[in-house]
Amino acid sequence: MSAIAGIYRFSQDPLDVSAGAPIMESLKRYPADRSSVWQLGHVWFGCHAQWITQQSAHELLPFYCAERRLAITADAIIDNRHELMDGLQVPPRARQAMTDGEILLLAYEKWGESMPERLVGDFAFMIWDGNKQMLFGARDFSGARTLYYHRNGEQLAFCTAIRPLLSLPYVHQELNEPWLAEFLAISGVFEPPDLSTTVYRHIEQLPPSHTLTVRSRQVSVSRYYSLTETSPLQLKTSEEYQEAFRDVFNRAVTSRLQRTSRMVGAHLSGGLDSGSVAGFAAKALERDHRKLHTFSYVPEDGFEDWTPKRRLADERPLIRQTVQHAGNIEDSYLSFNGRSPFTDIDHWLDIMETPYKFFENSFWLRGIYEQAHERGVGILLNGARGNYSISWGNALDYYAKLMKKMAWVRLREEINQYSMNIGVGRKRIIAELCKQAFPLLKRRHAASSANEFPQLVNPEFARQAGVYDKLTDRQFTEIGSGEDLPSDPVEARKYHFDSYNVWSTTGTSVSKLSLQYPLWAHDPTNDLRVIRFCLSVPMEQYVQNGLDRALIRRSAQGYLPDNVRLNQRLKGIQAADILHRMAPHWEQMIRELDQLCRDSRMQQVLNISVVREALDEARNGMHPSQAYSPAIKVLMRSLIVYRFLERNF
Repeated sequence: MSAIAGIYRFSQDPLDVSAGAPIMESLKRYPADRSSVWQLGHVWFGCHAQWITQQSAHELLPFYCAERRLAITADAIIDNRHELMDGLQVPPRARQAMTDGEILLLAYEKWGESMPERLVGDFAFMIWDGNKQMLFGARDFSGARTLYYHRNGEQLAFCTAIRPLLSLPYVHQELNEPWLAEFLAISGVFEPPDLSTTVYRHIEQLPPSHTLTVRSRQVSVSRYYSLTETSPLQLKTSEEYQEAFRDVFNRAVTSRLQRTSRMVGAHLSGGLDSGSVAGFAAKALERDHRKLHTFSYVPEDGFEDWTPKRRLADERPLIRQTVQHAGNIEDSYLSFNGRSPFTDIDHWLDIMETPYKFFENSFWLRGIYEQAHERGVGILLNGARGNYSISWGNALDYYAKLMKKMAWVRLREEINQYSMNIGVGRKRIIAELCKQAFPLLKRRHAASSANEFPQLVNPEFARQAGVYDKLTDRQFTEIGSGEDLPSDPVEARKYHFDSYNVWSTTGTSVSKLSLQYPLWAHDPTNDLRVIRFCLSVPMEQYVQNGLDRALIRRSAQGYLPDNVRLNQRLKGIQAADILHRMAPHWEQMIRELDQLCRDSRMQQVLNISVVREALDEARNGMHPSQAYSPAIKVLMRSLIVYRFLERNF
């Protein structure tokens, strides 16, 4: 992967050869195998390249073809190379060595501005078309790679990261107060839904699934759609669906393994998603006599598990079964003793360049990237999007549809089998099912817990920032909670994939971690080919014979042990030990929070009474079982914003 940059002067007056020097100097904070620049008249491109694939090792970016008058700088690894080269009629002898940048240019020449819809992979790129005197770029459908830009009356400057843009003398570092107010007002881990904005007033970002076009002084941003051609798949038997799934999922996994000579790693928990990715990858690598290196987070030494008996804070028993069953895996279990969400705040502010909310998992996510890099891993697989693709299929959602259809015989059979599989009585299942089947009951239930997380933004700050009216809109303040989704599970799933904002934080963190620790983080469960297939499969294939997430459970036979593949009783719980980890730094944290409460600027930004109430609860320590309580979320989010503002404004 790479960090890319560029400057386009609207007036078409030639740029000075050193116009992009501050950007390239700032990019030196990231490791790179090669840094290069290109400039022609009023256009300047830069690339700070990290070589991951075999083709990238001899790729020179930025690349300019004088004959075609086309230039490109790209942060891209394209996974459907073979399909694209078929469509582009690339001769067989030229295919192996052809770089992704060359494929992107050929695709642009043939399909023009519609070409991003045909791409499968992680990418952000910009192309200068000298014939049309046009700058054109795009970001992949889920935002796995980032692209920020600044524009004023004179020029547009873009970059993979924010800090290099702030290094330019004409970019002023000012706080975007409406963004911050919305960030604080949203109770979940999500950022403001307008992904064209950032916490910096003069820095914009290209949202996922969008293109950017610059002609003369006109800058336009447009959305493209990669999932519009999904149509229902009708096969004869469940076995045919399983075989078809294995084929498309195996292609998604192997296309990420065959293009690098570096070591391949994977996140591995005790669940279905990462387990399936690891299982398929281990078998594919075995054919090439290569090992899969897995990395699993485990609790810190001395942690006493407080979680309910159906939850696993330490997933090693299930993970080891997966490792033994799959074979060809070198497994690592990492406790990261001494690290915690509190000790990692400054590291993550450096990485993200913005406030963040996912503090619970921050220390081990960064730790795994760090360990993988130190061990020479070039590709780090994960299964982060599996819940909505390969392992989708909530049993109660399907049973609610059966209830509405009055399919009583089928419903009774399913509930009986489901009850035995999960070890829960039928009456309890039916009670939960009624809430799913009748939205009014569900809404009443949700309303009783809607105020668990208090409003963290100062109402007056929200009023001044122009977002006060949004504080009473639950569809805004509870973005991603499920309350804003359609009641029909199939429509809710489609809505998820159409709402790119709920996936942006994951893409941003993965993109910036991969720059900091030069490796390619890739998610086969987020492969467009896999998503298109999964969206085309009827719901009956996802819930069968008392099995939820039935398609992956059936398809993973031979790849996962039955104790993992068919497990419906135990579920892992991440970061249950965070308060145990934070205990040695508790007094330091309390002192900093006291200082925060006295800070005049923070009093204007935060709802300080809410912070003080949480601080009073925490002052004498908190039991480890309060790891997911509103109080610790209030305190940690407040601290993160406090440090971010102190460091940057």
